Amino acid sequence: MRSSMTNSNASVTQPSAHMSTISTLKGWRHSSTWTYLVMLIASAVALGVSFILSAETLQLARHPEQSLGCDVNAVVSCSTVAQSWQAEIIKFGGLSYPNAFFGIAAESVFVTIAVIGLANIRVPRWFATCTWFGGLAALAYAYWLSTQSLFVIHALCPWCLALMFSTTVQFMALSHATVAVQGLPSRRSRNGNSGNADEAPSEVPSGLAKYYRLNIDLMIDVLWIVAIVVLIITTEGAALFA
Repeated sequence: MRSSMTNSNASVTQPSAHMSTISTLKGWRHSSTWTYLVMLIASAVALGVSFILSAETLQLARHPEQSLGCDVNAVVSCSTVAQSWQAEIIKFGGLSYPNAFFGIAAESVFVTIAVIGLANIRVPRWFATCTWFGGLAALAYAYWLSTQSLFVIHALCPWCLALMFSTTVQFMALSHATVAVQGLPSRRSRNGNSGNADEAPSEVPSGLAKYYRLNIDLMIDVLWIVAIVVLIITTEGAALFA
């Protein structure tokens, strides 16, 4: 009788796996609410920009002789970028698929993941790991397109730049959430069932935890964005405002 009451109390007090989160860092800036809110805003901006780029791609296909609204000068020109082969690197069955279409699909996934994080739903380790690598792939893809625009096409698309910056912030927030909320990377738990969302993971490496606890990430993030802006200005210079 006493054993059954103990088990009953344990089942009541034990938090649900779907409503609990891992807390490896303390403070509001490391909470699931803040990290995933920043990710949600950045992903929503990237999704909106992807829709705009898709619409302009269709407009350019229907009226190739017309200029787009973001065609400012010879350097700041969406049309020049959209008509390059880099704007449609995926080809299948003799057809080319604009990059913006894939942006809609990818950013819709990231928006959904951010909402899941805001709902305090704890996900399996494998899912959190795949999400981070997916964010890294999206960032690498955005940077490849941006470097092609800067150093090969020699034209800049304002919407593409907005997508690059929003993807950058998205990755920063996702990395922060992966460490502070999901507790990754970490060693396997003692029971060895590392893919189960119910298990309690070990702490993340002390150096990585200190990186976020001391807010070093904020300084790195600011320097990161400033470096991108400086690179764009020094590459194109006065031609941006000609």
